[in-house]
Amino acid sequence: MSRPILAAALAATALAGCSMEPKYVRPEMPVPTSWPVGDVYLKQSEAALPAFTYRDIFKDPRLQTLIDQALVNNRDLRVAAANITAARAQYRIQRADLFPAVDATGRYSLSGGGNGVRNTASSGSTNTGTGTSTGNTGTGTGTGTGVGTGTGSTGTVTTTSSSNSAFSAQLGVTAFELDLFGRVRSLSRAALDRYFATEAAARATRLTLVGDIADAWLTYAADRSLLKVAQDTATSAQTSVRLTRARLEGGISARTDVRQAEQILETANADLAEQRTLVAQDVNALQLLVGAPIDPALLPASIDQAQATIATLPAGLDSGVLLRRPDVVQAEYTLRAYNAEIGAARAELFPRISLTGLVGFASTALRTLFAGGAFSYSAAPSISYPIFQAGAGRANVRYTQAQRDAALATYEKTIQTAFQETADALARQGTIADQLRAQTNFQVAAADTLQLVNARYQGGIDTFLSSLDAQRSLYTAQRTLITTTLTGASNRVTLYRVLGGDSTLDARASGPVPVTPTGVPRPD
Repeated sequence: MSRPILAAALAATALAGCSMEPKYVRPEMPVPTSWPVGDVYLKQSEAALPAFTYRDIFKDPRLQTLIDQALVNNRDLRVAAANITAARAQYRIQRADLFPAVDATGRYSLSGGGNGVRNTASSGSTNTGTGTSTGNTGTGTGTGTGVGTGTGSTGTVTTTSSSNSAFSAQLGVTAFELDLFGRVRSLSRAALDRYFATEAAARATRLTLVGDIADAWLTYAADRSLLKVAQDTATSAQTSVRLTRARLEGGISARTDVRQAEQILETANADLAEQRTLVAQDVNALQLLVGAPIDPALLPASIDQAQATIATLPAGLDSGVLLRRPDVVQAEYTLRAYNAEIGAARAELFPRISLTGLVGFASTALRTLFAGGAFSYSAAPSISYPIFQAGAGRANVRYTQAQRDAALATYEKTIQTAFQETADALARQGTIADQLRAQTNFQVAAADTLQLVNARYQGGIDTFLSSLDAQRSLYTAQRTLITTTLTGASNRVTLYRVLGGDSTLDARASGPVPVTPTGVPRPD
């Protein structure tokens, strides 16, 4: 009798796997297949984006140390790791519905009761005449003129009792759904895709963190350079004030020359105070990103020193590399999850078949518990079908389809945003070298002008106003060159961030596929 039921269950399980999901096809990229070209863009020679890590881009050991510390201590990464753990657990919970939940029970019971009669005897009492004495259950008689005694008969005790023992061992399956229309499988696949999306979000957080640390490190370097410029300018202005005062006391210079020199001095002093504040704030920002106090020895001395350690990442020719960006991967996995949920919603419109079964052994003695006659079983399949829901079932299908459409638009917008960010970074890369060259030449010219004007002023040919203008021009040129140098270095960091491909992902035509470090597809 058990074999037909087992065969039916196996057949139903074999039928399970029918899916109501729409076939997933990766949407076409809503952007050009190649990067923009033109005067502001450099010619790209790489056919594909090479595999790389942050160590290939950020070559300074001090910066690498800070990044390594941040990957351990940063709180945003800890939150992301916790989210991955939660998503993995949710997937396992949902996937468990594909298998029957088997419960095992063992039981022992003892029951019984008893009844009986107890018969006893007693002696009669002493009488002064003829008397009778009655025992508990016997009767005694006696005669005499004086003392009479009576003896009762001896009673008996009769006791009967009964008890029953029972042993049982059972295995049972309760309400296991036979997934004939793929409802449970679709929900499991959706949970898996959301788990992968959470992983991609964590990788996006990691990529952003690495880029932010590099930017903060470079910003600190630039502020240190600006601080030095302010210190040098303040020192030079102090000397100029002292000289103009001496010339004033000697009757050579006017009082206005002293006041104009003091303007340069106080401007440099104000900038000096501001730069000291910015340097301290840069350290605070780095400590927040790293998640721990940082060693001052890991900080750069100047922007010229720091920018030389940032490599340039080739963008390649094909914009399809954007499909490896963690935020794009996250959006695609979310789209796939909503696509799977459409299948679950469609399956809700069809009958749901569940199976409850029980097999076990029962006996009054432990030694015979597993004997052939002690075996028992039961099976109770059930089917439910929604007859009337006032349109709720079909509305749920339309709801999941609308969610999928919204996820599709989000996915396409994410790709468009990624393309725009990359194109902007490439445009900046194509022109920053010319800008740096021009700013460098401007600073050289401003320094030479100041030297010439000072010589003419000291020779009495030019006024001090000309020297003042030359000092201001050089000060501005120095600060602008530092800012432009920072822009160039930050542009390389931006390229790393916007082209941040994921080495644990294979961007196939059918969609992203997680892989192991060796490139082998990772099992679910």
